[in-house]
Amino acid sequence: MPRLTSKCQVTIPKAVRESLGLEPGAEVEFQFRDGEWILRKTIPESVFRKWKGYLGLDKTSDELIREVRGQ
Repeated sequence: MPRLTSKCQVTIPKAVRESLGLEPGAEVEFQFRDGEWILRKTIPESVFRKWKGYLGLDKTSDELIREVRGQ
C-alpha cells in the first residue's frame, strides 16, 4: 500500500501507471465523485482546438475547404 512521504507525495504503483499510460511529466487530475477520490490521466487539449475561433472562424476545416472550393 503506498504511503505519503514527509512532503505529502505518493508513488503511484507501477501497475496503475502502466494501465493509465502514465510516464514521467504526465499530468493527472483528481475528481471527487460519489464520496471517493478518483485519479485520472489528463488528456492535453488539441493545439488546434486552443486557437479555434481566434480569427473569428467558427467553422471546421471541412467547412472551410467546401467554402473555398465553392461547394
